[in-house]
Amino acid sequence: MNAVTSERKTASAGGDVLLAATPMRWYEVARERWRELLVDHANCEKKAASTALSLIFSYPEDMALTDKLSRLAREELRHFEQVQKLMQELGVSFVRMQPSRYAEGLRSAINRSEPARLLDLLLCGALIEARSCERFEGLVPLLSEPLRGFYSGLAVSEARHQGLYLRLAEQRAGDIDWRARFHQLAEIEADLATSPDPQFRFHSGLPASSEA
Repeated sequence: MNAVTSERKTASAGGDVLLAATPMRWYEVARERWRELLVDHANCEKKAASTALSLIFSYPEDMALTDKLSRLAREELRHFEQVQKLMQELGVSFVRMQPSRYAEGLRSAINRSEPARLLDLLLCGALIEARSCERFEGLVPLLSEPLRGFYSGLAVSEARHQGLYLRLAEQRAGDIDWRARFHQLAEIEADLATSPDPQFRFHSGLPASSEA
């Protein structure tokens, strides 16, 4: 794993969740390439809904979990619809994009056996939502309307989703030290979000110079 740069610190938007702030270079590129960002954002909302649904199907016996995630999935799909509407209003066409290394990097760290697997899935969900919240908040002052207002509202939602995933994880940790495991996963997430990245995506790392 690459060492995280001196920017490693608790990110303000993520509270005690994120271990490193998004590099300013990412925001600079995002301001110029907001159309690509919007397309990937649509994909992220679909993935967020899909993740919640996958947990519902994988753990149907946990009715408290499935109830909360059912509501979450519906909200994520509403966000997807809103992003699609914005794309139409702003003349942004949908294009197929290769998945980023971010989700795969987190996925590769998830335990394969239960109950550790469920705990990891929920903790990773919290980290992804925290990073989304941080980046939405960082983008607000850099973009014009209607994206500025839209992202400001989404930041609030992502913070709420982050809290939900953390509560669900804590309630199901049992004998597992979930805080220690969360820190391990947060280290991986911080590296993925800050180390050099050949792609530019909503959850990508430091954009390579050739990509700017």
